[in-house]
Amino acid sequence: MKHTVHACAVLLLLFHTLSAHAADPAAGKSLYGTCVACHGAAGEGMLALNAPALAGQQGAYLLRQLEHFKSGLRGADPKDSLGMQMRGMAATLADATAVEDVVAYIGTLPVPATPAGPDYNKRNGENQYNAACGACHGGTAQGNPALNAPRLAGLDAAYLKRQYRNFGDGIRGSHKDDRYGRQMKMMATMLKTEQDLNDVIGYILAQ
Repeated sequence: MKHTVHACAVLLLLFHTLSAHAADPAAGKSLYGTCVACHGAAGEGMLALNAPALAGQQGAYLLRQLEHFKSGLRGADPKDSLGMQMRGMAATLADATAVEDVVAYIGTLPVPATPAGPDYNKRNGENQYNAACGACHGGTAQGNPALNAPRLAGLDAAYLKRQYRNFGDGIRGSHKDDRYGRQMKMMATMLKTEQDLNDVIGYILAQ
């Protein structure tokens, strides 16, 4: 009987924790106002400002990255000037509730059109992508929430290349508490040449 009561108490505590805040897209819309100047009103991203698309991305990934910016896991390296800018912007979100709300609002935005990709070697791009990226990010770069792998399709070529290089150079993914970033840091050694990287990006943008 004691075990049953204890189990019920644990379940009630867990339920209370999980239901403590239901993300509010309406509140998130107001908070998203600080993001519009760079990421666009519809979360479509702005290539000229080096701001990636947000719409269409997994909510869990957006939550994690905003939390990483706020805590300094991402954007702390002086070589990552754009990440440092984003770290400052993430700081305007007061708390976890604000982060959850703005991500909930982004989740209501339509998936933007895929930006035009560079010319690339289709066979090499597909082969290199499947060998290095597909197991985690999915065969069509759609992402895999179960593996905490974000969607790559829909992101622009410059952002994809910059982040791959940031991982490879240790600018991103070096913090001991960035578990998934450290995994990607190791994977960012897989593509051996600039042509391979360009072909993989071309393949991603063709999805």
